Amino acid sequence: MSGHSKWSQIKRQKGVSDQRRGQLFTKLIREIAIAVHEGGGDPTQNAHLRLVIQKARENNMPLENIERTIKRASGSSEGASLLEATVEGYGPGGVAVLVRVLTDNRNRALQEVRRVFYRDGGSMGEAGCVAWMFEPKGMVIIDKGGIDAEEIALLAIDAGAEDVSIEKDYVEVRTAPQQLEKVYQLLQQKELPITSSDISMLPKMTVNLDEKKAIEAVKLIDRLDELDDVQRVFSNIDFSEEVAERLKAQA
Repeated sequence: MSGHSKWSQIKRQKGVSDQRRGQLFTKLIREIAIAVHEGGGDPTQNAHLRLVIQKARENNMPLENIERTIKRASGSSEGASLLEATVEGYGPGGVAVLVRVLTDNRNRALQEVRRVFYRDGGSMGEAGCVAWMFEPKGMVIIDKGGIDAEEIALLAIDAGAEDVSIEKDYVEVRTAPQQLEKVYQLLQQKELPITSSDISMLPKMTVNLDEKKAIEAVKLIDRLDELDDVQRVFSNIDFSEEVAERLKAQA
């Protein structure tokens, strides 16, 4: 598993502030609007919308907020006014960084992303400079709790998972993007404690950093993720469990 995935789990375990949760809800609302614009407001007929609703519920977004957003987006051109873009670059230690932007003002969004890259020891690159290092995969994260990790892994493979990674506190299940919903539903039927599911961009290769560079790179990733116009940030950072524990203490 890449260090960025480890860091995502650390942040989830530590919880998020009310301010960050409000920011997350704003990003989810944008994703819902885009999904409705692309495929309509009926989740039973729109796989992308089902995925975003699932993600919103996993992040404790109230159902009434979700329904209100779908209704509003169905009756307006809200999703059509949003532009999607991908920014590529490098962070401290030479890690590859892929930034997904969803915005109503492309110039503003790119300027803000560029500012964070250069302020925090990174650099923006040309289109395609790091995208080839990543591939889309469905991801389901399951809290180990008191459940045997090997049992979770076997259930995931039986459900159609491509790969399973057993970590200290959780199990990461990887699927083909088009199989994510099916695998998620089958695992949910087994009443496993699923904490998140999403389509992610996984690195084909990782860069292992020492503590100093890992902290610098994580700071860059976090500051990019905090930008209102940034939906997701992916990287090929990796670091040891010892560094992960120190980062957890600082989170």
